[in-house]
Amino acid sequence: SFDDRKPTDRGGARNDVIYRRYPGGVDRTDSFLVATNTTRKDYSLVVGQSKYTSGQFSFNTAIPLNNGAEFYAFGGLGYRKGKSGGFYRLPNESRNILEIYPLGFLPYIGSDAYDRSFAAGIRGKVAEWNVDFSNSFGQNQFDFSVLNSLNASLGKASPTNFNAGGPKFTQNTTNVDLSRSFDWLSGTNLAFGGEFRFENYQLKAGDQNSYANYGLARQVGVDANGNPILVPDFTGSVNTLFGPDGSARPGGAQVFPGFRPENAVNANRTAASIYADAELNFSKAFLVDAAVRYENYSDFGSTTNGKIAARYKLNKTFSIRASASTGFRAPSLQQRYYANTATVFTSGVANEIGTFPNDSRPAQLLGIPKLSPEKSKSVSLGFTGSFGKLKVTLDGYYTRINDRVIYTGQFTGSNAPTASPVDKEIYQLLSLANATGAAFFANAINTETRGIDLIVSYKARLGKGTLSADLAANASQTNQVGPINVSSKLIGKEGTYFSASSKVYLENAVPNTKANLALNYGIGKFNFFLRNNYFGGVIEATNTVANQQYYTPKWVTDLSIGYKLSRIANLTIGANNLLDIYPDKIAIAANSNSGQFVYSRSALQFGSNGRYLFGRIDINF
Repeated sequence: SFDDRKPTDRGGARNDVIYRRYPGGVDRTDSFLVATNTTRKDYSLVVGQSKYTSGQFSFNTAIPLNNGAEFYAFGGLGYRKGKSGGFYRLPNESRNILEIYPLGFLPYIGSDAYDRSFAAGIRGKVAEWNVDFSNSFGQNQFDFSVLNSLNASLGKASPTNFNAGGPKFTQNTTNVDLSRSFDWLSGTNLAFGGEFRFENYQLKAGDQNSYANYGLARQVGVDANGNPILVPDFTGSVNTLFGPDGSARPGGAQVFPGFRPENAVNANRTAASIYADAELNFSKAFLVDAAVRYENYSDFGSTTNGKIAARYKLNKTFSIRASASTGFRAPSLQQRYYANTATVFTSGVANEIGTFPNDSRPAQLLGIPKLSPEKSKSVSLGFTGSFGKLKVTLDGYYTRINDRVIYTGQFTGSNAPTASPVDKEIYQLLSLANATGAAFFANAINTETRGIDLIVSYKARLGKGTLSADLAANASQTNQVGPINVSSKLIGKEGTYFSASSKVYLENAVPNTKANLALNYGIGKFNFFLRNNYFGGVIEATNTVANQQYYTPKWVTDLSIGYKLSRIANLTIGANNLLDIYPDKIAIAANSNSGQFVYSRSALQFGSNGRYLFGRIDINF
């Protein structure tokens, strides 16, 4: 497959100051726009679907062997190239070099993603057992680049494109599974097996010019006149380059400074597990399924989890089903080892600010514990009903997750005379680690999720054709419960551990209610498809409660018409979002970033691209 997708822009024109004249910083935006024959929109960021190109190849094969056995293999190779715009760098500021971009520039983050997968196995029968032995390999590599940008500390010698580094994740899994049916009771199925998994996470540093600040120097002494003697050193603490506004020229590629050598990592872990599953038909009406799994991680120890499910047929029409289970999720290698730091100068002293691993010195000083696994408990109860042409399923569920891993806000502290004792202590602890701000992944909260799923299906002859109707609806709510788990040194900083915006992201930034009704009518060579999708309301995820705007529910309609051209070919034309529905516009100016965002970027209700028309030909040989 091949896909080439052009970008869209649903952003607005910025309404703040675009050009200042120095000295003085006087607003000269209007005269600048006239002199350059440009508009405010020319200096706005691009909001919408990014540019995207991809190519994918996949295969699936099976080869018969002796004694009824079979060798099988499947896998694929994929390449994806993306290009996404950042915030515009205005012309007369320290982040721009006028000799390179006289009108400023819009930097882009480029991405080159490589996907590789291959699985192979042999399955067949040994005695009365079905045996499946397989090995699966998967790898994803994500290389960042920065385009149409610059490193301001290099001045007019700066390149405009940069290699910023990126992550690579590899996983290899070996499985053996055995299963067999018995005539015990009214029918029994037994299964058991084992798995061994190897994982590797790497983070590669970018080129030096993508992260370094070449405007820094190190003082090695003073001359006869008492002036400092400076030696260029991009790890130094003295700024030597300044922009038109008097501020220091920043280092690194604008929009996305590259990963630094100290961020680079190459980490491994293994996990081995065994499981057993039994499905028992005590009668034609009563079925029980039970499973247990033991798993041992090289970095988190062992865990045993189980599940039990049952189904009881009340009669030919109704069945009741229920389940209960426990769960375990070890923090990913990415959550354990990801780091991205930048240098910030305070009173001429270089400090680090960014994301730090939980075994780093800032984490240890602040009392951030090492990550531990998430543990969960789930129960569900539901029924199914079959009333001739009408089928109904209704399920309710509840899930509790303890020690959920979240990404904290930035802990900074303060050394101001009026600062609280807690802020002063945080500031001093971070200073010991040469840091001014730090964020972490932490087991900070417990959550509960409650929900109901409803599915209704109907199929019948209608005239000379066949009509099928499917209704699917879900209502769910996830909430943070109990206190925020803060370290003893950060008591009083719960709002940074788990901020108001993070709470909205968890509970209300995606619709808690969704539904869709799909109608499909086939007659002769024609097929008509109509679907109405309902998206519940969402809330803007921001730390300022007054700016947490509510976006109302919406209906989005899809329609397509298919025609069978021949025995092997089918033509379809249609429209997704037929009526060109958009989310509510931002009504609170503080959420729009000087008018550049027309629609929310934090409340994820549905897309803002509008109507999508398509034509498709399917050929099956």
